[in-house]
Amino acid sequence: MTARSITIVSALVGAMLCQASGAAAENGVPVRAPAAQGESSAIATDVRIGGDDKQTRFVVDLNRKIDLAAFTLADPYRVVVDLPQTTFKLPAKAGEQSRGLVKAFRYGLIMQGGSRIVIDAKGPVRLEKAFVLDAAEGQPARLVLDLVATDRASFMRNLAFGKNPTPSASARPSEPAPKVEGDARPLIVLDPGHGGIDNGTKGSGGELEKDVVLAFAQTLREKLENGGKYRVAMTRSEDEFIPLGERVRFARARSAGLFISLHADALPRREGQAEGATVYTLSENASDAEAARLAETENKADVIAGVDLTAEPDDVANILVDLAQRETKTFSMQFARTAVEELKTAARLHKHPLKSAGFKVLLAPDVPSVLVELGYMSTKDDLKLLTSASWRSRTAQALAQAVDNFFTPRVAGTGGGRN
Repeated sequence: MTARSITIVSALVGAMLCQASGAAAENGVPVRAPAAQGESSAIATDVRIGGDDKQTRFVVDLNRKIDLAAFTLADPYRVVVDLPQTTFKLPAKAGEQSRGLVKAFRYGLIMQGGSRIVIDAKGPVRLEKAFVLDAAEGQPARLVLDLVATDRASFMRNLAFGKNPTPSASARPSEPAPKVEGDARPLIVLDPGHGGIDNGTKGSGGELEKDVVLAFAQTLREKLENGGKYRVAMTRSEDEFIPLGERVRFARARSAGLFISLHADALPRREGQAEGATVYTLSENASDAEAARLAETENKADVIAGVDLTAEPDDVANILVDLAQRETKTFSMQFARTAVEELKTAARLHKHPLKSAGFKVLLAPDVPSVLVELGYMSTKDDLKLLTSASWRSRTAQALAQAVDNFFTPRVAGTGGGRN
């Protein structure tokens, strides 16, 4: 991590520890409202946006009063609101509302016990007020944000002075490490992409990538565990947001023998159609323009959730790539080739099924890692397969066989396989 990054993180953490007085928040100073005691997850039932391009009020109806921490971020301009775990029962397409200073907004679970609302602003804004009202006179409890237009210089000056806090806690994989005492079986880490506030790509019928890949990961886990040869862990086992860096650390901390990140791509309409599964390995230089586009899109996943403290400048990312162990790269490529061969028997493959690109989630220097794009959510025939239980079972079995083929010679040989 660069000295600049450390300074920024320290400032953000320090700001988060400051307690705000009163109900107002000056451009990101955290606001906390006393929560009702002894109650379970809050429920958000409706949202309203009013105002104009100079001042806008954002209101969320709640079943009870809760804490909140609100702050702003730049490039793109966003307002982030961290909440205790909240169930969102908002009207369909609520987040697509555009009014006043609000372009759109997203919401969802970012960790066990924590949820987030991210408001995309049309320009630099000042968070003038952020508070939660108690239910009264027939009105529900309400979360209220008042946004006021400002200029970029003022906005960036406030950011530079460290007035914005980090979230109250980072979203981390919640699944405990599998027991390893006396168990020498290789550990396979499955990484269902996206989750929580980050939906990933979307199918024509409203299908979400985060749900498709989680279902596939659960099926693959079952296939691997049924064989009895491996321990299996998942970076997420439910609909929650996990930052890219945490996914990598999850695998490294457990000395994983293999890391498989699962996704489903989509092409913008203007770029035509594509179909089939693709297996990616890490490379500084993408194997083609499509691989570069996909890596750039996936690497922005942390920004979806409003805060990206794990992202480093390009020069640091390049150093990490350079430091990736040559043996690990070789093993990653071996598994990728094996996976492509096995997937041929069960799934439709892309015309160029083996590619490389600079995916942040593949940066572990000591864990063989691949990213599998199972198909295209934007292609009708692929989407039909991706949501088919029978296809999911066949394809998961093919990947499980690839894992077998990858580990068998290593485990049976000189003991060179990882745990």
